[in-house]
Amino acid sequence: MRALLFIVVAAVALACLALLPSKLGGEYGVGLMLGMAGYVTLASAWALFSGPTRYISLATVAFFGIGAYTVAVLSDHLPYPVVLAIAALIGFVVALVVGLATLRLAGIYFVIFTFGLAELVRQLVSWYEVNVTATLGRYIFLSITAEQIYWQLLALAAITLGIGWLISRSRIGLALKVIGDDEVVAAHTGIPIAGIKLGLFALSATLITLVGAIQAPRWTYIEPAIVFNPTISFLTVIMAFLGGAHRLWGPTLGAVPLFLLFEWLSANFPAHYSIILGVLFIAIVFLVPDGILSRFEGGWKRLRTGARTGGAS
Repeated sequence: MRALLFIVVAAVALACLALLPSKLGGEYGVGLMLGMAGYVTLASAWALFSGPTRYISLATVAFFGIGAYTVAVLSDHLPYPVVLAIAALIGFVVALVVGLATLRLAGIYFVIFTFGLAELVRQLVSWYEVNVTATLGRYIFLSITAEQIYWQLLALAAITLGIGWLISRSRIGLALKVIGDDEVVAAHTGIPIAGIKLGLFALSATLITLVGAIQAPRWTYIEPAIVFNPTISFLTVIMAFLGGAHRLWGPTLGAVPLFLLFEWLSANFPAHYSIILGVLFIAIVFLVPDGILSRFEGGWKRLRTGARTGGAS
């Protein structure tokens, strides 16, 4: 019954969000919703792997950029749906290769490697563009409107949240909780740690790649500095952390207000935007390390416990 209610509520909410562009009107409003949907999907996809396993990945922008450049390279030669499928496949294969090489790392070593991976991909694309194609960026001419991009991102966000919901209710979700708490215990209980982590990392990376691919037509011109901007990785992590990376709705709760805040900061304090971003990151890690939802749940439990104790006395 709860599952049916969840599906109905989610479907109604999705329908209302799909109608928002027609109600808002204007390019700015649609662009705002588009960017918000993109970061909700990025944070939710990132949390699929990093939330339960507690592996902090900064490779988000690497896969995002791969998706965008795939569209830029192939959009003149293949139908758009086929290009999206190829982008997803490339992201999946790259994630498998990277995962096989790195998922034995943990802690700060994994963080450093994923950050280095994003920079390596950016430098390789830049080198190829300058030395092979004799250019730095590419133009994208696709007859796709901002509203259509928004609807695609909204659908992808719904799919990502649906996958997270299904995983949380499956044996894989239980296994992930054990892995996140203690990998040694998980190994002793017979959980295939390497396979689960690799599969989840590849799934997360594929969804992130699709976000970059879907958003690519939004820019008529792209270059490595735009689609491989490290800020994308850091914003994704901050948003997931604020809401609670290990909760289904946590990344969404963190992404929406922070996206609006960052939009305002970048417009009003462009020279100090990076400094403010760093301060916010530090504050969130120290003040709400488990996310806002954990604080709400803890307060709610205390209230219920107090009410029961008061009633018993």
